[in-house]
Amino acid sequence: MCQVCNAALARGTLDYCLCGAPVTQAAFARIEADLRRREMLGGMAAVLGLFAGFGLAPERAYGQGAGQPILLTNLRYFDGTTLAMQAGQDLLIEGGRIAALIPAGQGPEGARRVDCGGRAVVPGLIDAHWHSTLVGVTQLQAMSADIGFVHLMAGRQAGATLMRGFTTVRDVGGPAFGLKLAIDRGVVAGPRILASGAMISQTSGHGDFRMLNEVPRADGDLSYSEKVGVVAIADGRAEVLRRTREQLMKGASQIKIMAGGGVTSLYDPLESLQFTEDEMRAAVEAAADWGTYVCAHVYTPQGIQRCLRAGVRSIEHGQLADAHTVRMMSDMGAWWSIQPFLSDEDSNPRSDPRQQAKADEVSAGTVRAFEMGRAEGVNMAFGTDVLMNPEGAASQGRQLAKLTRFMAPLEALRMATGAAGELLAMSGARASYDGPLGVIAPGALADLLVVTGEPEAGLDWLDRPEESLALIMKGGTIVKEAL
Repeated sequence: MCQVCNAALARGTLDYCLCGAPVTQAAFARIEADLRRREMLGGMAAVLGLFAGFGLAPERAYGQGAGQPILLTNLRYFDGTTLAMQAGQDLLIEGGRIAALIPAGQGPEGARRVDCGGRAVVPGLIDAHWHSTLVGVTQLQAMSADIGFVHLMAGRQAGATLMRGFTTVRDVGGPAFGLKLAIDRGVVAGPRILASGAMISQTSGHGDFRMLNEVPRADGDLSYSEKVGVVAIADGRAEVLRRTREQLMKGASQIKIMAGGGVTSLYDPLESLQFTEDEMRAAVEAAADWGTYVCAHVYTPQGIQRCLRAGVRSIEHGQLADAHTVRMMSDMGAWWSIQPFLSDEDSNPRSDPRQQAKADEVSAGTVRAFEMGRAEGVNMAFGTDVLMNPEGAASQGRQLAKLTRFMAPLEALRMATGAAGELLAMSGARASYDGPLGVIAPGALADLLVVTGEPEAGLDWLDRPEESLALIMKGGTIVKEAL
């Protein structure tokens, strides 16, 4: 707590500290930007260096000084929905949002002009299936290391995620609430996070990471992964309701359930069905009471169909779906959060032959899943699911580029911008970010990338973010500028 707030608290005139409030943080950003412009950072460099070595330094941000608008000029842009590049307009940024698209050369005189040099501008990227706290550690570390270490590694990865151009992630499992709060308050750099909290799993399900010698357990006993908020094991309607409501209490934007077998877990067969339809419906009803929805980890036709009947709105993975199931997804308006699982160099590491066999089965269905989903017009959003794979985190952009195997580059880019933004919007007020994401349009949050590349020709530039992203903007604040 700062000295001012501490003194107010002592006088009994303060109910809570406002240091982390958005308006306060915005003021701090303006002050910091002004100091930087006056070249007064020399004495601060040594202090920031203490944090930078671990990747937790505050964002090096160039904000809108004293409400000064920013005008991006000399550009082409992809708006996140229209499958064509557009030109002839400048982008006016004000108050953290896209205020207007203005005919080139007609922007306000008082705006800070940023010449994009004819480069392409695209919305900040969205990864709809990310694990913020589980990507930067190995499986052994995730299951046994001190949770403080896990969170510090998550903070380090958050900054790297943002600098890859992913300005928003939908976190579908893990204790990400603290990281989200730190990012939103400007304590560490990172993307916007729509967190699910603990993955809700049945006993023996994909989220049950206990060892066999821990079974059975007495009522009330919690495993390590439950205690730290990675998973929540629930059996029966009453327990599912409780665990769902707990995640909502913590601030979940959406709820994640495990509805079928998985690759990483050793005990549940890939084809196993997990949670009864009534148990799933309990989670759906509790989420709906808070104005949000349930997403479900599931691969097989039978599992997907059970999810849809129970009211699940987003299918995570689903690579083993058949034609009937895909049509059902389309008819019911469900979302398909799908990943390019291809058993290649970017696959999550497998330490057991049983895991590798399941991964190969999923990979074999990936190409057909993309083809069927597009043919049936299913709502599809891009995600990666890099999990307990620190080296694999850097493949995030490259995995988006892989979608050009199945579709045109701008269609792939739409899956990680406008389409993903629509999926995120289903969280309603639980999203905690007030404005559209993934699009370039008046009123949308000003999350933007200036790209040294030709998005309509290919997405290989995503694999070289250090050199290809000339500017990264999040909420109207420039966090990288190399124009």
